[in-house]
Amino acid sequence: MTLTKDKIRNVAIIAHVDHGKTTLVDGLLKQSHTFRDNQAEMSQTLIMDSMDQEHERGITITAKQTCVYYDGYKINIIDTPGHADFSGEVERTLNMADGVILIVDAQEGPMPQTKFVLSKALSLGLKPVVVINKIDKPAARIPEVLSEIESLFLELATDESQLFYPVYYAIAREGRAGKTTDLDDDLHVIFESIINDIPAPEVDSDSDSAQLLVAALAADNYLGKYCIGKIFRGKLKKGQSISILRHSSIGSATTFSSSSPNTMEDSHAMPPIVKRAKIDNLFSYKGLGKEEVPEAIAGDIVAITGASEANIGDTIATGDNPEALPGIELEAPTLSIYIGPNTSPLKGREGEFTTSRQIAERLERELETNIALKIQPDGLGYKVSGRGELHLSVLIETMRREGYELEAGRPEVVYRTIDGVKCEPFEDLTIEVGQEFVGAVSQELGIRKAELRTQEITTSGSARFVYEISTAALIGLRNNLLTATKGTVIMSSIPSGYRPSEGKYKPERNGALISFESGVSTAYALDSAQARGVLFIPPQVPVYQGMIVGLSNKKDDLDINICREKQLTNMRTHASDGAIQLTPYTQLSLEQCLDFLLDDELLEVTPKSLRLRKRQLDPIKRKRENKVN
Repeated sequence: MTLTKDKIRNVAIIAHVDHGKTTLVDGLLKQSHTFRDNQAEMSQTLIMDSMDQEHERGITITAKQTCVYYDGYKINIIDTPGHADFSGEVERTLNMADGVILIVDAQEGPMPQTKFVLSKALSLGLKPVVVINKIDKPAARIPEVLSEIESLFLELATDESQLFYPVYYAIAREGRAGKTTDLDDDLHVIFESIINDIPAPEVDSDSDSAQLLVAALAADNYLGKYCIGKIFRGKLKKGQSISILRHSSIGSATTFSSSSPNTMEDSHAMPPIVKRAKIDNLFSYKGLGKEEVPEAIAGDIVAITGASEANIGDTIATGDNPEALPGIELEAPTLSIYIGPNTSPLKGREGEFTTSRQIAERLERELETNIALKIQPDGLGYKVSGRGELHLSVLIETMRREGYELEAGRPEVVYRTIDGVKCEPFEDLTIEVGQEFVGAVSQELGIRKAELRTQEITTSGSARFVYEISTAALIGLRNNLLTATKGTVIMSSIPSGYRPSEGKYKPERNGALISFESGVSTAYALDSAQARGVLFIPPQVPVYQGMIVGLSNKKDDLDINICREKQLTNMRTHASDGAIQLTPYTQLSLEQCLDFLLDDELLEVTPKSLRLRKRQLDPIKRKRENKVN
């Protein structure tokens, strides 16, 4: 059967975190007979989440595309992240879609990321289909959720036609959906909706010249670099000569000012740069894999090799007068962090890649696919800017697992100069907690000068607040609230714009317990040190002078010797000969370590260890510098 553009559907799955995007894609893959009955994927869940961190964190980090065939139609499905920190993935991949399936939890309703991803989709003119998922929840509130979705569309719609959308109901985990809450035994209504409600690609299939916008990159050791995107015009063929057209500034045309590495200013896009290449291989998607094809038509999503110099946002075109498609619009970064080679006394012991050059090469490779990042040299290392703490911490964790050894500083806000005024980013923060923790949450957010917008009691009896808070004050908030609410808080945020800066937010934290000696920690020394605060290390680990080993009970830093050993004598007493009882130490995660940092501190990251330290290791020089400051 010859494929035509009318038989192609390109649909993106969008939703808030944990509302069931990837689970629904699992069901569509299985019920379209993409896999044989005896294939391992038939018994797997979260099939599209391939990264270890995605399984560990329970979130989608990178957008992925797959393809299923149903009733003679080719359906290209794009699974997008739900977290605003990975909005760059959403922005680059929605360009390939012609419609979206918006999934909303039947209990939680539209959440901040729901609003964020839907606004992106509607601004691109994509046709929406709504799926109310998890309707089997005991606290499901379907009528209220439908009303909230209507209000959200009224707020975000850019065209009147977007206010008329079909609604379906589902339990994606069971692979069931229906037009009413009386569900069918499969997902055929979702397939039918994709075919009937999502439009065919609006492309020029008769043109003699072709255009493809590169929206993603991939690579393997056999064929090298793959350029992935949607064909907007004409046909692409294997062996065809192509031109790579690159705009000098992709997206929102913003760049770092050389005068201030944490301030962004406007720049101007230049005419596209043209390079020549040839299509070595042309692939179409099928299930989780790719199949080589001799040619591909407009409207289809394909992968090509041979255009090794192409990057995301470039146009691949054919013909004597190639034309560039509009670049991918991107939001500006809001947070930056220093990443550089490890300079601690333990450097080079645990990592495979330790030099500044190796770190620079890795960051340059990351820029090819992670287009929401910005990187600028900063001393021995680099100032890496992204969308939020999670965006940056995932990058650091990925490098750590690849064998890199580095050090990182405290996350800092990226300011923008708007009409000559220094402005900082703000976010809309939604928090849901049990009513017994309302006081603790209000106190913490009051300290951080957050403004309460709305509050309500949900049908499940919990309290939901919406605050406006500066991005700077948001750093470290999650860990504090998790502690204050015994791990029960649910919180998420989305960017809300820029406001004139009111001064740098200074985090409040007790002083650090700092190792005064280099050596190996001993249980004897830790036994006396634990009365001074909370310890971050166990016995028998290497430590060095200036390394942070705990959080003090007092506001000031305290230098202690945790390498001290018990002196052996002939004297024996019942009190001194008893077994040492140490309180279990607090092991901080990567995000908790980054939140802990102050301006004069660094985090040493290796494949095996996370070590907090002072920038100035020598205690005498450190005290002298503190007096000057």
